[in-house]
Amino acid sequence: MDILHLVDRLEELLNQSRTLPFTNNVIVDEDRMFDIIDQMRVVIPEEVKKAQQLLAQRDRILAQAQEEATRTIAIAREKSEQILERDAIVQAAQARAEQVIAQARAEAEKTRRDADAYVLDTLTHLEMELDRFLTQVRNGIHTLQRDLEKVEE
Repeated sequence: MDILHLVDRLEELLNQSRTLPFTNNVIVDEDRMFDIIDQMRVVIPEEVKKAQQLLAQRDRILAQAQEEATRTIAIAREKSEQILERDAIVQAAQARAEQVIAQARAEAEKTRRDADAYVLDTLTHLEMELDRFLTQVRNGIHTLQRDLEKVEE
């Protein structure tokens, strides 16, 4: 069950609740409200776990990019050493090796930036969703507290 479904259920509970005459207050089924809140407590850690998985995936991508860059650099060095033995092609080989190394570094950096941007975007979205849910839950709690205070009066 995802968090948005639970928020919808919470909203539905509030919409189905009986209103108190001449007020904006409603009487909410406390058991159903707590049931939804308990389910939210279970689901929210799952959302956080998904974010952590995204971070782990980003780290794997970065490690793969670094490994590929290292492998490319090693290949470039090996080729450049072989070419150094040939006098007429030395300068061309060095230029190509530098180009390959620069390209590998640029690709690794681009992959790192793309992964960071993706994770940042996902975490920002998750933070906004969690803030919105927290605000809704707090509003529900405040409404219930006001209702209880009015009932006790």
